[in-house]
Amino acid sequence: MKKITRFAALFLAVATMATSMSACASKSASSSASTAKSIATDSTAATQTTVDKIKANGYVTMSTNAEFEPFEYKDGGNFAGIDIEISQNIAKKLGVTLKINDVKFDSLIPELQSSKANFVAAGLTADEDRKKNVDFSNTYFKAAQSIIVKKGSSITKPADLAGKVVGVQQGTTGDKYCTDEKKTNNVNVKTVKRYDKGMEAVSDLIAGRVDAVVIDDFPAQKFVSKNSDKIIKLSDALTAEEYAIAVKKGDTEMLKTVNDVLAQMKSDGSLDKLIEKYKSALEG
Repeated sequence: MKKITRFAALFLAVATMATSMSACASKSASSSASTAKSIATDSTAATQTTVDKIKANGYVTMSTNAEFEPFEYKDGGNFAGIDIEISQNIAKKLGVTLKINDVKFDSLIPELQSSKANFVAAGLTADEDRKKNVDFSNTYFKAAQSIIVKKGSSITKPADLAGKVVGVQQGTTGDKYCTDEKKTNNVNVKTVKRYDKGMEAVSDLIAGRVDAVVIDDFPAQKFVSKNSDKIIKLSDALTAEEYAIAVKKGDTEMLKTVNDVLAQMKSDGSLDKLIEKYKSALEG
């Protein structure tokens, strides 16, 4: 009886050890599987493009400065304009909704750099300085910088801006041109006054606080049409330039999406119709 008891005890000890080893092995296998799954998930996240993330989120974010009619502006409580409608087509191409960040013009490129926006559409000139910080789409609109003055002003041509106080929208091509830090043009203004909104500059022009306003031609036409009894636009343009949509540096998938939309709109004539729609409204 004693021998049987000893044998049973030994059997139980071996069985317990085997069960323990089996549990450890199972736990180790489970842990390894969990680790492998985590690594696979991290790897998938790492290979996701911006477009993948946009589709997963269900929206694409565009940053703009809605003070630039007819490209982007507020119509009641809604956004409207050429760039807004192009952006809606980009969202449609991606199968998501469009989210709009309305910020100051000089905050647009930082919005991309900090990933607060997927693209910027804001009547943005694709100049060499900006190309250092963002990637630009193919261009979609030819523009120019124009001069607005009060009726009866002695300023009748670009050279007459010499020694004058000129209002500009901060961060725009007009701002860069009039400030002329690199001394590359022959327009030597006395003082450059910067505004967050183009309309603020025009209001100061009407009030006599600046001698002229330099701003993109299409918006200049709009401002003049609303104040035709007080201001005029000079026929001579300061610059010739082109607008493009900006994306974060290196975001090739987003850039391709934007270029595909622009190419389609150019091909089917909808881009020309869109611009003509707003141009006709301006003239009307």
